[in-house]
Amino acid sequence: MVITERINASPLKSVSVEQKRLYTVVKGSLSSLAPKVRSFIEEKAAICQPDNVYICDGSDAENQQMIDTLLESGMIQPLPKYDNCWLALTDPADVARVEKQTFIVTKEKRQTTPTTLNGIAGQLAKWMSPEDFSKQFNERFPGCMKGRTMYAIPFSMGPVGSPFSKIGMELTDSAYVVVCTRIMTRMGADVLKTLGDGEFVRGLHSMGRPLPLTKPLVNNWPCNSEKIMVAHIPDKNEIASFGSGYGGNSLLGKKCFALRFGGILAKREGWLAEHMLILGITNPQGVKKYVVAAFPSACGKTNLAMMTPSLPGYKIECVGDDIAWMRFDSEGQLRAINPEAGFFGVAPGTSMKTNPIAMKLVQSNTVFTNVAKTSDGGVYWKGIDDDAVSPGATITSWKRQENWQPGDNENENPAAHPNARFCAPAAQCPIMDPAWEDSAGVPVDAIIFGGRRPKGVPLIYESFNWQHGVFVGAAMRSEATAAAEHGGGKKKMIMHDPFAMRPFFGYNFGDYLRHWLSLEPSPHKVPKIFHVNWFRTNDEGEFLWPGFGENVRVLSWIMDRVANKDVAMESPIGLIPKPGSLNVEGLGDIDMKELFSVSPEFLRDECVEIDKYFKEQVNEDLPREMWQELANLQARARKM
Repeated sequence: MVITERINASPLKSVSVEQKRLYTVVKGSLSSLAPKVRSFIEEKAAICQPDNVYICDGSDAENQQMIDTLLESGMIQPLPKYDNCWLALTDPADVARVEKQTFIVTKEKRQTTPTTLNGIAGQLAKWMSPEDFSKQFNERFPGCMKGRTMYAIPFSMGPVGSPFSKIGMELTDSAYVVVCTRIMTRMGADVLKTLGDGEFVRGLHSMGRPLPLTKPLVNNWPCNSEKIMVAHIPDKNEIASFGSGYGGNSLLGKKCFALRFGGILAKREGWLAEHMLILGITNPQGVKKYVVAAFPSACGKTNLAMMTPSLPGYKIECVGDDIAWMRFDSEGQLRAINPEAGFFGVAPGTSMKTNPIAMKLVQSNTVFTNVAKTSDGGVYWKGIDDDAVSPGATITSWKRQENWQPGDNENENPAAHPNARFCAPAAQCPIMDPAWEDSAGVPVDAIIFGGRRPKGVPLIYESFNWQHGVFVGAAMRSEATAAAEHGGGKKKMIMHDPFAMRPFFGYNFGDYLRHWLSLEPSPHKVPKIFHVNWFRTNDEGEFLWPGFGENVRVLSWIMDRVANKDVAMESPIGLIPKPGSLNVEGLGDIDMKELFSVSPEFLRDECVEIDKYFKEQVNEDLPREMWQELANLQARARKM
């Protein structure tokens, strides 16, 4: 490496004089940066005290250098069965988002989270005071990058230069983060040119393992799981993440910026930042509509976004599988962009049967995390195709257990972690929509909410109106999944997950609901809102609906409703398909009665749960419109 600058870093007032340190700029030049960017790097380098600073440009050569660095450190290993694919195995203590250690830092608690009933623990964002944050920050970050390199990553959420897009700068001591951020965002020199000396979101991330190490690493994966903290400071436009290398905690452009900070910016500027996929569906008549859909993590967003439709003549094209930023245009049409440039999908359960598009996508240029590896250099996880393991090949589990066998106490000792991931570029997805990088976004014709509800909730229903649709989103419940640290237990909890955003709210949920409600008045043409449930089961625990490619049948019915076709009838829960209006031809024995049944007992119990949740978690911050919608639902339940 060529040494270009030697910087004498003056510490901030909060850092002691003894921590004053020299660092070397080994790539790029601080003097060439805009003043705000340079100031940010110098300020954080003075605190974290890296040996080197590396300003990323996003080039192919740089990416290869990062790969070589990771290979040399043992953090990744090659997967020669595929083209330019790699496997990272984390410390088993660092495998998921850490909601209990994820905070929003504001002066007043109520800015972040509703005032709960009688001191009940809040579930809708965790608050930290600026004073407590300062203490926690100073216990972690000073000197945290000693012996390591600080990588400065300029990135754009959304197409570079789009009026939809926002720019960030992440400082990290993880080359893994550099490689994955290059996949997940538009990253590099062009971003800095576009930014100039403008405003940007400032992200600081450290694995929290300065050199020399005081104790050995597990799996060559630096992390400090006992001190993990992910903090968002809206007043300073800053994110500070410490101790975890897992994507949701370390790729700060993703959930931290795109959802938590994005939500704050969206409220401030009159748009929406949501945990939603975006897809285009074209029917046999050539009519195309765009749909956004919110599901909790690991509930099938990626499968739906990349669906291979079972019905002839239908085509699905993907705009994004996880996050949607939406604005109304001058004509009142809601339009959406995918702010990301890659897919960070859950691997287990993905196969040529469930998601052939994803399986084709990950054959090249992909970073896998916590999947199993076959002896011929392939990958393996629960639910993958039978031919994934070549004859004679063996499996090494994500915990490095050699010769792992299916059936080896698979529930307790899975080959791949349930939250194992693939990180792959969106541009190589075979069905990316032609408009996926359109700076104006795509028109949104329908909004879908959904989750895992084994009992009681119909396959599909439509809200009565926009206000009722906001209530449907607010009342969402779903089985917990492995994407969060509490989701991997034996007993599957039905959790409240409003708008599939429960872990990602950046401000008070009551204000979030008021923001959604405020969008309806003219000239806005608000889309119809629907709720789906692919996961309903019978008494034997078997799914009532085949799902996957057959879900196009539900999307087709939604298209009919968007076109205002008379194919719906009222039910206590919303508008459901009229008999014969949902195409089930060729599916065999589908119990449509059970699939759409809503028992009075279930609905009354649901009302009780929603009422309890609203009172305990949102309390006086809940908009009166939501109380009215609950009262309407209770009245309909009493009439059953």
